Amino acid sequence: MTQYDFDLFVIGGGSGGVRASRIAASLGARVGVAEERYMGGTCVNVGCIPKKLLAYSAGFGHGFDDSAGYGWNCDGNKFSWPDLIRNKDAEIFRLNGIYRRVMESAGVKVRDARGVLADAHTVELSSGERVTADRILIATGGWPKVPEIPGRELAITSNEAFHLPDLPPRVLIVGGGYIAVEFAGIFQGLGAQVTLIHRGMAILTAFDHELGATLMHEMYMHGVKVHLHSVIKRLEKIEGGIRVICNDDQMFEVDCVLYATGRAPMSHGIGLEALGVALDADGAVIVDDEDRTNIPNIYAVGDVTNQLNLTPVATAKGHALAERLYAGGNRHISMENVATAIFSSPPIATVGLSEEQAVEKGIVFDVYKQSFRPLKHRLSMRDQQTFMKLIVDRASDKVLGCHVIGDDAAEMMQGFAVALTAGATKAMFDRTIGIHPTSAEEFLTMRAPVQIQP
Repeated sequence: MTQYDFDLFVIGGGSGGVRASRIAASLGARVGVAEERYMGGTCVNVGCIPKKLLAYSAGFGHGFDDSAGYGWNCDGNKFSWPDLIRNKDAEIFRLNGIYRRVMESAGVKVRDARGVLADAHTVELSSGERVTADRILIATGGWPKVPEIPGRELAITSNEAFHLPDLPPRVLIVGGGYIAVEFAGIFQGLGAQVTLIHRGMAILTAFDHELGATLMHEMYMHGVKVHLHSVIKRLEKIEGGIRVICNDDQMFEVDCVLYATGRAPMSHGIGLEALGVALDADGAVIVDDEDRTNIPNIYAVGDVTNQLNLTPVATAKGHALAERLYAGGNRHISMENVATAIFSSPPIATVGLSEEQAVEKGIVFDVYKQSFRPLKHRLSMRDQQTFMKLIVDRASDKVLGCHVIGDDAAEMMQGFAVALTAGATKAMFDRTIGIHPTSAEEFLTMRAPVQIQP
C-alpha cells in the first residue's frame, strides 16, 4: 500500500465520511478527506442540528402561550429572527471546528477542496493537488431538488431557509414529507402565516398513516393551511412578494416559497460515471452488503447511496466499514428497527413497522392505540393530543412497531427502540412498570387490541 499517498481517501466530510476517516485513522490507516463546503455535512450545517435549534425556538412560542394556564403572564414577548440565526450560526461554527479537530487529532489529513475521481486510485482536488489512495470512499451526501417550472429561481430550499435575513411573514411550503412538515411547524411557531401544498392525497406517506392524519389535524389546529392534490405550475415575482399559480388555478401571494420535495444524491460531476461506477436511476451509488461499489476498491456510505437517509445510519455505516477494512471486523449495520423522529409541531417518533408495512409483509397482527390530552396541556389553552400506536405480531407476541406523536416523542422513543431491537413482546410491555406521571407510561397501559388484522 506504500505505493499510494493514502490507504483511504474520503470524498465528503459529512457524518459518514468523518466517522469512517476517524476510525480508520485510529486503527493505523493513512487517511485523507476532501470537503468542498463545510465540515459536518448536511446534518451539522443545513439539517438536523440547525433544524432542531429552530424547532426549539418555535416551541418557546407555544410554551409562552401554554404558561398562562400555569399562572405566568408573558405579555410583551418579542422574537428576533436575526438573533436566532446569529446564535445558530455561532453554534454551527463551533461544531465545524470540533469535527475538524476530531479528525486531525486522529491523524486525518483534511483538504478543503472538491474531490473528483481521475481513476480508481486517484483523486484530483480543486486546489490543484492530485492524491492517490489504495481505497476511496464516496460520502458526498444529497442535495435538495426543485422542479423545472417557470420562476423556480424565486423559490428556496431547506438549505437557504437557515440563512434568511428576516422571518418571512407569509410562507408557502411545497411537499408532504418530514422536511416540509418540520418547517411548517417552525415558521408557524415563530409567527409566520404558513400554507403547505402537496400533490399527494396525504402527508408523511412513508410513515404509519395515522401519524400523518393526526399531524394534519394538529397543523390545522395550529393555523397551518394545508392543500392536498395541488401542484405548482409557475411562480411569478410581484410587488411585495411572489405569486404562486397551481394546476387547479388556485393562487397564493406569499413572501417566501420553500420547496421540500426531496433530495438527490450528490453523485454527478465527481468522476463516477466516467469511471463506470454503477448508479441507479436517481443517481444513487449502488453498493453491496460490504458498502462496496462495482469497482472493488471504491466504497460509498450515507445519503449518496439513498438507502436510509439518516445521520446515525451514515455514521454507523462509516464506523463499521472502517473496522472491517482496517481491524478485521465483521460488523454490518441492520436497517431494521431504526428509530427516527420528525421534529414537527407536535413531534413524531417511530421505530419498526408501520401498519401498512406489516400488511405488505403478510403478517397477522393486532393494533393497540390510544389518543389522550397529556397532563402538560390540561391547564394550557391548547387542546393538543398525544397519539400512540403499537403493532404486535399475533403469533409471536413481538412488538413490531411503535409510533407516537406528541411532546417529547423523540426522547421517549429511543428507549423503545432498544426494546424492539432486543425483541420485546407485548407481554414484556405489560409487565413493565411505568414512570408516573409521564406520557411514555401510556405505552405500557394499552391492554386490549383495538384493531385486529384478519
